Amino acid sequence: MKKFALFVFLFFIFQPSFAQDTIRKPKIGLVLSGGGAKGFAHVGVLKVLEAAGIKIDYIGGTSMGAVIGGLYASGYNATQIDSIVRVTNFDNLLIDYIPRSSKSFYEKRNDELYALILPFDNFKIGAPQSLSKGMFNYNLFNELTLHVRHVRDFNQLPTPFLCMATDIEFGQQVILNKGILAQALFASSALPSVFSPVILDGKFLIDGGVTNNYPIDEVRKLGADIIIGVDVQNGLRDREQLKDATKILFQITNLQMIDKMKWNAANTDIYIKPDIKEYGVVSFEKAKEIVLRGEEAAFSVYEKIDQLADKSKAYYKPKLKMESDSLNIVNIVCNNLKNYSKSYIEGKLKVKSGAKIRYKDLETGINNIDATHNFGAVTYSLEPNGNGDNLILNFTENPIKTYLKFGLHYDGLYKSAVLANITNKKTLFKNDIASFDLIIGDNVRYNLDYYVDNGYNLSYGFKSQLNQFNKNVTNEITNLSVVPLANVNSINVDFLDVTNQLYFQSIFAQKFLVGLGLEYKYVTIESETLAAIKPVLDKSNYSSVFAYMKYDSFDNQYFPTKGWCFSSDLHNYLFSSNYTGKFNPFSIAKADAGFALKILKKATLKVQAEAGFSIGEESVPFFNFVLGGYGFIPLNNFKPFYGYDFLSLAGNSFLKTSATIDFEIFKKNHLNFSANYANIETDYFKSLDWISLPKYSGYAIGYGLESIIGPLEVKYSWSPETAKGYTWFSIGFWF
Repeated sequence: MKKFALFVFLFFIFQPSFAQDTIRKPKIGLVLSGGGAKGFAHVGVLKVLEAAGIKIDYIGGTSMGAVIGGLYASGYNATQIDSIVRVTNFDNLLIDYIPRSSKSFYEKRNDELYALILPFDNFKIGAPQSLSKGMFNYNLFNELTLHVRHVRDFNQLPTPFLCMATDIEFGQQVILNKGILAQALFASSALPSVFSPVILDGKFLIDGGVTNNYPIDEVRKLGADIIIGVDVQNGLRDREQLKDATKILFQITNLQMIDKMKWNAANTDIYIKPDIKEYGVVSFEKAKEIVLRGEEAAFSVYEKIDQLADKSKAYYKPKLKMESDSLNIVNIVCNNLKNYSKSYIEGKLKVKSGAKIRYKDLETGINNIDATHNFGAVTYSLEPNGNGDNLILNFTENPIKTYLKFGLHYDGLYKSAVLANITNKKTLFKNDIASFDLIIGDNVRYNLDYYVDNGYNLSYGFKSQLNQFNKNVTNEITNLSVVPLANVNSINVDFLDVTNQLYFQSIFAQKFLVGLGLEYKYVTIESETLAAIKPVLDKSNYSSVFAYMKYDSFDNQYFPTKGWCFSSDLHNYLFSSNYTGKFNPFSIAKADAGFALKILKKATLKVQAEAGFSIGEESVPFFNFVLGGYGFIPLNNFKPFYGYDFLSLAGNSFLKTSATIDFEIFKKNHLNFSANYANIETDYFKSLDWISLPKYSGYAIGYGLESIIGPLEVKYSWSPETAKGYTWFSIGFWF
């Protein structure tokens, strides 16, 4: 009966008018429901509609239906959207991925040190508002809709469009048909508890599927005569399927929508229901299969679809021709800043007014801002200004200023440790951050860091650290030439180092971090091994000035697949309380550089080179370079070296190279093989003799797992120069 009614409607609407020689074509509206990853079926339906020569006059969608529909309305054809779906990393979307290269050195340390971060306000521990702020999502929508960035009325898009969101504050549906398309798609697809609510025009918005997952009435009001609807919602699950809290929550949320869908389906002229029951809202890895299910569902009603086609002139939707992503930023406007300055924002953006940039540069800058975790939300738009754009940035500053952070670690040098941290922002000034780590375990330690980030302007800070451990170390570090040590290769020492630094730093060439500062250090080294000779090897204060340059674009600290790094450091030790009586002013210079690249789909090569030397008269040996061990944060000039135990090789100058081939055998599971070579001795670079084959070498084979508490690693290491091998365990982020 329904098929007959559709036929009669089409028959009469296509009859020639006696008053004029024109034919009024029926207006076709497309309604696309939400359903997370199941919404990829919409792409398959669009492919079939295009193949049938159907021109869509109006589109309305919710959640993923809004995303697919909005892209189609902006000018993309189905094949292009299919390509977008296939190349998008949806894992990154769910975790709100921020490229490591977008993080400052401070932020890299923060994100690679703590396993658990909790907001702390009014002496109460809170919980995150959601799993993701959705900035990866928002950047993606902005990039994909760059060609319509100046459109503010969705009726002016190539195909008129609307989408649905939910005002969670008042429990009302919201029609989004004006404004910035990227922001509308962002709000409509803000899945509750997964993505944070979106503030848009003063409303607190989440996924439109909560109130209206199938906007059929709204599309009819646009002027549609015929509705083609695609429903990718789940029906009711039975008790056998409701075995976890997530499925029960979705069932409760969907009860009203499922009941309403019966009426919607009955009032849809061509109702398409893909068979996707076995897929979930986050089955993004099944995109190809879900698109095919959409095609199959559309072909099942192809006879009805074909009746809508204009046989005299089939419609063909052309491929959207992409504009250049070049942007001319005339002005930068920052709204709603209270605790952070515009110079701070521009320093993170690395963009100034009057700059000509690519969109990718803008995206990188937004990621830089997001990586600070200082803002609950950052939205932006590009408003026309002559031959360029004004960049309008709207900030929602994070109301939480204090955080508690925790970590776990074990290595062969510091042994087991639990890390507790308190971090507070805006302690004394705008743009500042204060952090205190207390490390409790076999060796109690602390890190205190206060930093004021002024962006392009000069930044400054203060650091204080206490490090201590008990370990057998090479006797060369003592510089004692006494008979009892003649046949002893190592001695047991209690080492304590308290370092305080005042520093100033800035960004050079928008990439390199350069800085200088003053350092005060207190060192105590005691040994029970030497109790009868000299139990206290050093108990001195040292004062120095230092300068450094750093760059790090590795995509992962522990298992990088691309990027490179460089760092250099010069310390000039000027004064000492001179417990040993042997102190003379001297300098230590050191540098290291490395790169990582993929050599196969699942294999990465990482190469690194390091060098250092002492300048000046012979002085105390406790700042010499010392090699050996693995899995610890380098302290002073102590460096890891495969094949030798911790702190086994010492000298005031060294040259070291290393290479690692890493195979990701399964996701986040790594097998790797490493080799390193070094020369280390006193005054190694004073003659050309340093150009020689390495005296020391070592090799390691290992397994690593990326976990929520950091890398879990085991390595077996050996050297041809020694008869002994070493097995090292490292658990959790290094600190």
